[in-house]
Amino acid sequence: MNDKRTIYALSSGLGRAGIAVIRVSGPKASETLIRLAGVLPLPRRAVLRRLVSFIDQGIIDQALVFWFPGPATATGEDVAEFHLHGSPAVVSKVFSELSDIDGVDPAEAGAFTRRAFDNGVLDLVEVEGLADLLSANTESQHRLAMRQFLGEASSVYEKWRGDLINVLALIDAAIDFVEEPDVVASAITQMIPAVRKLRVELEAALLQSSRANAVRDGLRLVIAGPPNVGKSSLLNWLAQRNAAIVSDQAGTTRDVVEAVVEFEGVRLVLADTAGLRINSTDEIEKIGMARAEAEIRDADILLWLTSPDVSSEVGPARVPDLLVVNKSDLIDEDSILNRNESSLSISLKTGSALDLLSKRLTHLISERSALTQDAVVVRDRHVVAVKKTIRKLNDVLDHPDLPVEVLAEELRDACRIMSSITGRIDVEDLLGRIFSEFCIGK
Repeated sequence: MNDKRTIYALSSGLGRAGIAVIRVSGPKASETLIRLAGVLPLPRRAVLRRLVSFIDQGIIDQALVFWFPGPATATGEDVAEFHLHGSPAVVSKVFSELSDIDGVDPAEAGAFTRRAFDNGVLDLVEVEGLADLLSANTESQHRLAMRQFLGEASSVYEKWRGDLINVLALIDAAIDFVEEPDVVASAITQMIPAVRKLRVELEAALLQSSRANAVRDGLRLVIAGPPNVGKSSLLNWLAQRNAAIVSDQAGTTRDVVEAVVEFEGVRLVLADTAGLRINSTDEIEKIGMARAEAEIRDADILLWLTSPDVSSEVGPARVPDLLVVNKSDLIDEDSILNRNESSLSISLKTGSALDLLSKRLTHLISERSALTQDAVVVRDRHVVAVKKTIRKLNDVLDHPDLPVEVLAEELRDACRIMSSITGRIDVEDLLGRIFSEFCIGK
């Protein structure tokens, strides 16, 4: 609940800067402007004013000040903003002046956004979209976050919730005429196709969720294969830096080596793994190979790398997304390896066909991240809620002959679960975790 105290924080970056923005929100926002700037500006107009200390009457700064009366503000409350020169000393002095006002306190992390939620400016999905927007590092992350923040995903959830309410209304109406078999049968007949249609939409949204998570967290590209085929060299080429140790000695890589890059607007987590071979007696190497096999199982994209100088090898535990043969400089032009359309021959030593490898990877990554800008179910709690809703719908579809009171309760539960995603009900236990993701100035 909003405690009606006024809060303030630095909403721009820390340290020296051209401009520092201090935001104040709450019932005493106007008082802070009058005491520091000597005037309450016209709403939403920038006014240049000298800020004068009410503690020692000294001039603090010459700044732009803004007045935003609620409720049409970022928090739904009265908001004041001070656009100062970005000096730590100036910011510190203004903080000191603000803290001297009774009922005006420093904001905790996420406090401004929490008030926006409490006052109905943002729902929970939009709040989470804002958190993702603030942490977005790639173009795909930015697009996905904006869809959540601007309310496009919320409108889909509200449409699903509306569909549930409509079906529930049918059944609730039938309860009033439970003694009339034709009325109940008609309601159930109308209910079943509507519930089936909604279930199809929810299941389709779940299929997109894994792609959306890959965009948020990064696609995991695992480089695996036998020892000494150039896996570490390939990782370094993709990362454009010496992230992994390269040596002619087989088995140099004993553990998983990671590097994070942005590839075609997508965050890509590269993983170099220990070489896989048969009959190793080295216990540490065995541990490394076990970790490599686990990485292969969990990879979003598996690149299996081999070379013509490997006589025998362990095959991958799953079909690789990309089969690459390194050291093409060792292959004769007429070799069958050069005619194998399922693999790509490259040379990390000479640079041969690396441009083609880049194109193949671009295509794979585009496939994996396709349609994510339309994703709705993007967080684990969304996934859990949608799955619970589907289970409730399945209960209704599997047992349509249950008493209508029971069917109504199942649909009512589904509606409550769906409502919790945007924060209409049953979300108090989620708020602390969600808002803890924000910095102090938001």
